[in-house]
Amino acid sequence: MGKKKSKRIERGSIPLPPVSPLIAALEAAPAPGRRSEPTVAEASPITSTKTARSVATSDARIEVRRTAKLYIGGAFPRSESGRTDTLRIPGGSSANIARASRKDLREAVRVARGAAEPWAGRSAMLRGQILYRVAELMEGRAAQFEADLIACGRGRRAAAQEVTDAIDRFVWFAGWTDKLASVLGGTNPVASSHFVFTIPEPTGVVAILAPEASPLLGLVTRLGGVLAGGNVAILLASESAPLPAVTLAETLAVSDVPAGVVSILTGRRDELISHLVRHADIDGFDLWGCPDSLLVEAERGAAEHVARVARRPRGVDDDASAHDGARGERIDGITAFLEMKTIWHPVGS
Repeated sequence: MGKKKSKRIERGSIPLPPVSPLIAALEAAPAPGRRSEPTVAEASPITSTKTARSVATSDARIEVRRTAKLYIGGAFPRSESGRTDTLRIPGGSSANIARASRKDLREAVRVARGAAEPWAGRSAMLRGQILYRVAELMEGRAAQFEADLIACGRGRRAAAQEVTDAIDRFVWFAGWTDKLASVLGGTNPVASSHFVFTIPEPTGVVAILAPEASPLLGLVTRLGGVLAGGNVAILLASESAPLPAVTLAETLAVSDVPAGVVSILTGRRDELISHLVRHADIDGFDLWGCPDSLLVEAERGAAEHVARVARRPRGVDDDASAHDGARGERIDGITAFLEMKTIWHPVGS
């Protein structure tokens, strides 16, 4: 028998069954581990003039605005009211500043009252070391403090000088903490068989209205005296230039100052002062930065609960140089909020 000739079947001569959509999709998919080649439209980074404009716009960096919060109890809460004020900075930039409310103020007083006794109970030498540590940290943040002062309208050279003076001022107050008992206290001679000693003790919770014209050096001068004497502070920052106070709060948060010893509030003074001075759990008020229009009301409010009050000397204005040099290095910033305690001890007992 002869061999059968194999018949070659040409492709397309016999109709094939239709391919299912699933199989077609699997055949079209690239092999695992291999990337498919991009199309012309995908490969081109800019496919049209309109797309080019959108890409150029997206490349422009959006400014990250500084959003300052309050500093209460070692934390940075937002204002209870949720309000903020916009601070315009020369050069077209801006910052969002928290606007403290009465509830924020009450919370700051509550925290300060809890921190007052432990802070006063620390040794004078330890308080001095803690204040010195704050000066060290300020030295490391000098560039930020200078930028804050420039944003508030200071010249570059004046800003650098104010930062240097503020750091030195903290060191000055740190050196006073363990010398107050010797300078202010002592033994009193009496005509009886007693030993009589006088020693200084802190007043307690002190509210400070920071100077407006000297937002860093003035602030440090008023705050340093209060802390050196063993008091705790609630500080109302400068309304027109709050950024140095905000940076100081960030410095205190990473220092050795215990939480609650210093609380810093930003906001509007005409809203807060009347409630601040009438708070019965505040023992003293430093009204250096109080506006003249609100000074009488502030003193009357403090008198309602017999609180100590320190204010600017008569004839002294709240100007930028009010705390320079010897004008700021004064022990009365400490003694204004110290109580003199006298102890009578019988001889021989």
